[in-house]
Amino acid sequence: MTYFLIRGAAAVSEQTLKGWMHTLIGYVRSGQPDLTNRQMALLLAVYLTPGPHTVRGLATMLGVSKPVITRALNTLGALGYLRRVRDESDRRNVFVAKTSTGQDFLEGFNRNLEQSGGSERRSPRENGFILQHG
Repeated sequence: MTYFLIRGAAAVSEQTLKGWMHTLIGYVRSGQPDLTNRQMALLLAVYLTPGPHTVRGLATMLGVSKPVITRALNTLGALGYLRRVRDESDRRNVFVAKTSTGQDFLEGFNRNLEQSGGSERRSPRENGFILQHG
């Protein structure tokens, strides 16, 4: 029997939620930095939407203030997942840019998402959950 959580017109199957739960459990057990939802949303926004990205534009996209983006960017920058780059044509502008470390992190997270489907009874280690940092 499949159960659905209904919110408005969208339905999310229990299986989908269990897959997400197992992905997150694997992530927590991996020992990787514990990103907040805001940090993960910012990271995904930069990697999955066309740039160039600015603090102001990202704040608008996520519906938060510029200081919220700055704090999240400080953490993600310290982890090496994103970096700030000055606009050479107008040094007042700062863009938020991708890094190879951030790309590797998200590719590992994506593999964990793909592996979580149908693998509920196995441990993250057995599933081959791999999240690389640095």
